[in-house]
Amino acid sequence: MEQLERLRALCLELPETTERLSHGEPTWFVRGKKTFVTFADHHHDDRLGFWCAAAPGVQQELVDTEPDRFYRPPYVGHRGWLGVYLDVPVDWQEIRYIITDAYRQIAPKTLSSQLPVQSPERPSGTA
Repeated sequence: MEQLERLRALCLELPETTERLSHGEPTWFVRGKKTFVTFADHHHDDRLGFWCAAAPGVQQELVDTEPDRFYRPPYVGHRGWLGVYLDVPVDWQEIRYIITDAYRQIAPKTLSSQLPVQSPERPSGTA
């Protein structure tokens, strides 16, 4: 599955990230402890996507403005996590940005500081 492989590559390029199954889905952890991205292969619906940590307010903004691409995931949506559909045209640069931001939300500052500075604006548009 191309989407899973691309998502996996983006997650594993981040410092001290590991992957293991959690609740039957590939999930990525910082230092093996804290989840920052979970693959969602038709987990509670007929859609393919992933769930990730997000900064306060991001989930609501994206779900309100682009509901065909973003959603409030079950179980973690109430904590502000973002659901991202992968069964629509995907801009992988935007996905990289979203994943890196999710990592920054969860990772200790010592690890987050190793990442290049991102522009505060996420890339827009789809490929």
